[in-house]
Amino acid sequence: MASLDPTVARVLDHRPTTDPDSDDEDSLIAALESSQEETALRERRLQQLHAELSRAKTLKQQPGHGQYQEIKDEKELLTITTSTALCVVHFMKPDFNRCRIMDQKLAVLAEKHLDTRFVSINVENAPFLVVKLGIQVLPCVISFKKAVSVDRILGFEGIGLKPDSFTVGELEARLVGCGVLVRAKMVDGDEDGGRRRMRSGRDREADDEDDGMDEDEDW
Repeated sequence: MASLDPTVARVLDHRPTTDPDSDDEDSLIAALESSQEETALRERRLQQLHAELSRAKTLKQQPGHGQYQEIKDEKELLTITTSTALCVVHFMKPDFNRCRIMDQKLAVLAEKHLDTRFVSINVENAPFLVVKLGIQVLPCVISFKKAVSVDRILGFEGIGLKPDSFTVGELEARLVGCGVLVRAKMVDGDEDGGRRRMRSGRDREADDEDDGMDEDEDW
C-alpha cells in the first residue's frame, strides 16, 4: 500500500473517538483545507483523503474488519489466517484475568486498524493449533502476515515499560513494529474512550490491572 501523507493520516486519525465509525467527509476535508500549503499539494492530499475514506468503507463491509471477534472453531481460524493479509490472533482462556485485559486492548485497536483482522480463540477450542504452535503461556498473541507468523507476545512480555501492565498505545507500537499494523493511529483520548466503552460487568474487573496479577500464566 502506498505511503499515506502525514497530514492526511493526522486528519484521519484524529476523528472523534466518541464515534469511531464516523465518516463525516465534510469535516475531514475542512480540516485538511485549513492547511496553508500550495494548491497542488492540497489537491493531492484531498485525492488521497477521498481514496482512504472509500477504502475504509470497503473494508468495513468485509466480514470481521473493524471488529474484535471470538472464533469458536480452529478450522475457521485457519481459514482466516491463511486468507487475510494481516491478522492478530489472541489465544486465550476467558477466565484468565490477563486474557481479559488483553481482550480489552485488542478491541480498541480493532476499531481503528481496519486493514488488520483481530480475533481470539479459547485454547480449549483449538487443541491442534495449541500443539502445532507450541502455545504454553497465556495470553498468547500471534501476528500473521500472509499466513506467516511474524511476532508472538507471551503474557505481557515486551509490550510496556512496566512488567505487569501496558497501554493500548504500547501494544499498538509492538504490533506496528512487526508490520501487522499499517501505521500508528492511537491519539490522545483514544485509550480512555475505549476503556469507558468496555467498562461493564466482568470487563470492569479486567480493567483493574493490579488485581489478579498473581495468576499463573502457564496453563
